[in-house]
Amino acid sequence: MKGIILAGGSGSRLYPITKVTSKQLLPVYDKPMIYYSLSVMMLIGIREVLIISSPEDLSKYENLFGDGSKLGMKFEYTTQEEPNGIAEAFIIAEDFIGTDQIALILGDNIFYGQGFSKIIREASKMKRGAVIFGYYVKDSSNFGVIEIDSTTKKPISIEEKPAFPKSNLAIPGLYFYDNNVVQYVKNLKPSSRGELEISDLNKEYLRRGELEVKIFGRGLSWFDAGTEEGLLEASNFVRAIQENQGLYISCIEEIAYRMNFIDKSQLLKFAREYKNSKYGRYIKSIYDSE
Repeated sequence: MKGIILAGGSGSRLYPITKVTSKQLLPVYDKPMIYYSLSVMMLIGIREVLIISSPEDLSKYENLFGDGSKLGMKFEYTTQEEPNGIAEAFIIAEDFIGTDQIALILGDNIFYGQGFSKIIREASKMKRGAVIFGYYVKDSSNFGVIEIDSTTKKPISIEEKPAFPKSNLAIPGLYFYDNNVVQYVKNLKPSSRGELEISDLNKEYLRRGELEVKIFGRGLSWFDAGTEEGLLEASNFVRAIQENQGLYISCIEEIAYRMNFIDKSQLLKFAREYKNSKYGRYIKSIYDSE
């Protein structure tokens, strides 16, 4: 399975702070926002990742990550010329996907909690169809919403930002699809917003009886950091966890080491590179503890 991180869009919900930089490069406490979505791919075990961004921002991600080899990974980069919808990412990435299954995560989505790694690794084992997730929220009208049959526990409807939601299950920005996804997206029609909607893609899998939904329960946190409130809330959450536990969230260098993507010598190189920051001293503590 390969991975796509969609880090495009205008970031207009965060204007004026995103007038000069990509939203996914904004700090969530002590690291760029995109680290959190990249860490999800790494925890799944995905080592080939395509980062999609706007033409004006793509070079910033290339400068940040390079070819991925320092993390024991392989990164590719391409542009989404206009914000034409999340589902367009699969058409853009057609050559990258090839004959593989694909995972897509939105670059402003942050996940944390007990059992999260196990859930996403199980989801990544799918061979056919699609796997998406449901997360209970107080007000689901600002999200894609999925309705689950109370008896069969299977999905029965999907709506995009409904005025009167049929459930409180929002759909977070993490999706797994089989290799049919490119063809399905090519057959979609743009919505009234002129976009290829991810909800319409999920509806197609639902119509075919090929959609599985996994529910994130209590103890698992999800943040949409694409608003001022979400960005602040996520930053405060990360700070609280790290300060209280002494364990860092989405430290991609530590994850690369724990996943055996890199060896101890490469971990030390990162520690030396970041030696003047708390982040670097944390990496050094991982090296010393080993």
